Amino acid sequence: MHRLWMIFDPRRTLVALFAFLAVLALLIHFILLSTDRFNWVESSSAGAAPAAAQMAPLPPARS
Repeated sequence: MHRLWMIFDPRRTLVALFAFLAVLALLIHFILLSTDRFNWVESSSAGAAPAAAQMAPLPPARS
């Protein structure tokens, strides 16, 4: 393994890896934002209200 790090500079390799992962994360988030199901930025508040209305309160606890 040490021969591999002799070929590749660890600082440059790790910076390139982190940059690639950051770009990949942004790409995935923007792809999700372009869908109707996973767009949490422009979601309508009307869609969230019925979900909260369906939740029934818990019955009182017995002593």
